[in-house]
Amino acid sequence: MSPQRKDEHGRPQTAHSWESLVERQIREGMDAGAFKELRFQGEPLPIEDDSVAGEWAMAHRMLKNAGAAPPWIESDKEARRLLAELETMIDRAPRVSHPSRDKARRDFQAILRAANLAIDRVNAEAPTDRQHRRPVDVLAETQRLERAFERT
Repeated sequence: MSPQRKDEHGRPQTAHSWESLVERQIREGMDAGAFKELRFQGEPLPIEDDSVAGEWAMAHRMLKNAGAAPPWIESDKEARRLLAELETMIDRAPRVSHPSRDKARRDFQAILRAANLAIDRVNAEAPTDRQHRRPVDVLAETQRLERAFERT
């Protein structure tokens, strides 16, 4: 049986092979300008190495294409964002006025707690311990903040 498809008017079209039918559809699409706005046009396609994902590779690719990620990756993004916020606060600490330091300390402690909660979620959700993060040492980070205050 020869391959068939219906044209835009509903009339059946028959081809000698699937290849010629596909080639004709591509040519018609090109003539209609269907391929003019494609990403990476004239460039090599980026190759994503998801070999470490194993049997989950297709699921991860589908989530990525949908703008989502596995829960542990989303938790890791949140942990990294909070850790970056802590670093920003330490960098700004020398410029914080004495009356504002108590509020800065409270904000810093709240972000520390939130970061450790996000890290706990990463460690609970990650598929292997290779993706785990070490919790933030609250005492050591608090001392870093105090040393930064002294650099004024």
